[in-house]
Amino acid sequence: MEEYKAFQAKGSVTAEDVRAMMKDESFYARMRDYHRALLRSNISGSVQGNGDYRVSGTPLSFAGNNSNSLRGGQSQRCDGEIAQDSCKASPQDPHQDSSTPSVCRDAQGVPMPVSYDYDTNFYQCRQLDVNATEPELKFADCNALKASPTYGRYVNFCDNRYLASAGKSVGYLCLPDPNKNTTNVLVPEPATGVITAWVQPAGGTGSLKLNRCKFDATDANTPWTPKQGCVHREGYVTTTVQPYWSTTTEPVKVCAIEAQNRATNPYNGQSCETGRFNGDRTCGCGDKMRRCEISDVHNARVAAFNEEPLFITDSVVRNDEPYFNILTTRRSFVNGPLSEFYKQRQGVGVFSIKAPADNAVLPTVTYASTTQWNEYVRDSTHSGVLTTPAFLYRFPTQRARVNEFYEAFLCKHFAPAADANLPPPDDACNRENNLARRCGCNYCHATIEPTGAHWGRYAERSAQFLSPDQFPRLDVKCRDCAIAGDTSCGGECSQYVMQAFDGDGANSLGLLKTYLYRTADEEKNIEGGPQALVKRMMETGDLERCTVKRVWNEFLGRAMTAEEQRLYLQQLSQDFAKNNHSLKGLIEQVVMSDAYRRID
Repeated sequence: MEEYKAFQAKGSVTAEDVRAMMKDESFYARMRDYHRALLRSNISGSVQGNGDYRVSGTPLSFAGNNSNSLRGGQSQRCDGEIAQDSCKASPQDPHQDSSTPSVCRDAQGVPMPVSYDYDTNFYQCRQLDVNATEPELKFADCNALKASPTYGRYVNFCDNRYLASAGKSVGYLCLPDPNKNTTNVLVPEPATGVITAWVQPAGGTGSLKLNRCKFDATDANTPWTPKQGCVHREGYVTTTVQPYWSTTTEPVKVCAIEAQNRATNPYNGQSCETGRFNGDRTCGCGDKMRRCEISDVHNARVAAFNEEPLFITDSVVRNDEPYFNILTTRRSFVNGPLSEFYKQRQGVGVFSIKAPADNAVLPTVTYASTTQWNEYVRDSTHSGVLTTPAFLYRFPTQRARVNEFYEAFLCKHFAPAADANLPPPDDACNRENNLARRCGCNYCHATIEPTGAHWGRYAERSAQFLSPDQFPRLDVKCRDCAIAGDTSCGGECSQYVMQAFDGDGANSLGLLKTYLYRTADEEKNIEGGPQALVKRMMETGDLERCTVKRVWNEFLGRAMTAEEQRLYLQQLSQDFAKNNHSLKGLIEQVVMSDAYRRID
């Protein structure tokens, strides 16, 4: 430490000098970096920003895979030229009949399409141009093509499409793509006159038929569904209600589907508060677009999740609390992005995280306040950094969580014995599904599996707490579905055993997955959570010894030698425990040691 060298230059360094150094902000910054490395607190690669939940552009719009169910084509946006509730004023394709929508919204108020384009997955669309070499394209616009005695029969497939470079819609002739085997065989129907569809030729073996795109008055009576070969776009709405991430007060243009705010689908009652909302035309992004995000929002959330455990460790070190409170405290912190994420139930579909406390307990911090961190107390299921989203996402499985705990806090590693051997391939032990008993695996997994049970109430690959009220040990409905062969059970049983792989599995249908193969003691680990694991490890002395080794490595810049372990490890560990596990006290002892003083 530079401060230590400065004190050393005056001829001596006292314990008071070291304590003074540990009050400086540079010390706390160093401890934050130390814990960032220890916890590997970075979930940037663990949580992918799913673009299907992200809005962008003007109007604000989804433009991912979910656009297939919303508009009939991938990456398709709404019509930014037509206001949703004035849908009849300016039809996009007035040269066609049935080109004006009969209603702007259906009986439930769900936005109906206001324009349509031909899907280029089926059609080749070429821009009209009076200077074109192809005779079928030598027209100024679709009205001119309609008036042609020769090419007027294509009028239903003359499509006004938005051209960004022109800033408006221009005419394109869209015909079945001649470069695709599925469409290049199609022939017009009728054979003469104005074409209304493209069908298989006489004797053709294919089944594809492409009807012309249009508005159908009957669409308003039932939930609208996409038509093959057509992209049907709803219009936009202008609102003064700003998205939660906005820093302006200007009116905002939003696609009419995304602008909706429903809790459930009015036709089938399915929830709009789950990840399915973005593919449901009736849901929308909700109030202030809370269910959706933009790229900056995702990055801000990830950064906040990364920082949360470091605020927990900082508060323990700064207040000189027993160090292992970092593993057990219910205290935590939120900034603006996390406060709004929890209180407004944002991020469904991207993050799977249960709010760590009731809304009344969570601090209210405005979204833009990224550097303001407020303290609060999480509910009783939480245990220090071990149940933060940063830890649970960074180490997404029970086994990964055990491995990190052992490496970071016990200085132990899982590796097979040097003389370990696998049994012959035909040995029945190789077919044992329980890794704690499988030959060749049990050397490590006999410890990993029961220890991993301490995170059994936290779903894997998420930070979702599986509350016993919502996720009982045995779910009768899931069991009955599994017995009947319905392994999806309406999507409600993803956390349960729904297929039998062996005798145990058959007897465990409908069992919460984390209980599979568990002994009675391991089931206690599930209910005890990470707190129980820390409590048990506190009785072994391993936590103290590992912390001594890590602090030594941090301040001396190298690991303890065998001789140094013999001379210092036991005494420092005992003093650490006697001194109420004060990290500052341990650092003081290390820095005042003869070994540290010998550093040049």
